Amino acid sequence: MRIVTMPEPETPPGLRAQVQALHEQAWPGGGPHDPALRPVAMLLVAPDGGVRAALDILSKEIIHGGRAYRASGLSAVVTDTAHRGKGYGRQLVAAAREAIAASGADVGLFTCDRPLRGFYESAGWQVLPGTVLIGGTPRDPFPSDQPGFDKVTMGAFFTARGRGGAGAFERSRVGLYPGEVDRLW
Repeated sequence: MRIVTMPEPETPPGLRAQVQALHEQAWPGGGPHDPALRPVAMLLVAPDGGVRAALDILSKEIIHGGRAYRASGLSAVVTDTAHRGKGYGRQLVAAAREAIAASGADVGLFTCDRPLRGFYESAGWQVLPGTVLIGGTPRDPFPSDQPGFDKVTMGAFFTARGRGGAGAFERSRVGLYPGEVDRLW
């Protein structure tokens, strides 16, 4: 297995088609990410060229507690249903954490469904207790604690700036505001 990482728009057509098929397994009808979030595709590719797992890393600057942070997060994490339970997703999510750390991001933030908490923790992410991410836009917010959602916020702090501000992220509402396309990465 090899991990292939590239800006999402540069994904070769054959790999892009496989990733779209995986996305359809999990989220039928989804579309591409907002280019303003600088999407990076990470794919776990088998020797036969088949994509076993995929995810995207989205990035932007956020302001929280009066400080600016370079933030990145995971989006569209998926493992081919025919290959689940083999550790492929965990391998890719752990590699994404390392890639985000190497990118210079101060913080990694994203939400996941509550039952997936242990999966992400096993790949090196930590739960941020009581933290709510606010997606959408300031004029049309999309909070992760809205009715019908059962989400937890996962995070990691990579730089001295991020680690120094880590306490401000727990039990807080974080204005992520990724926009109208990626309402909540």
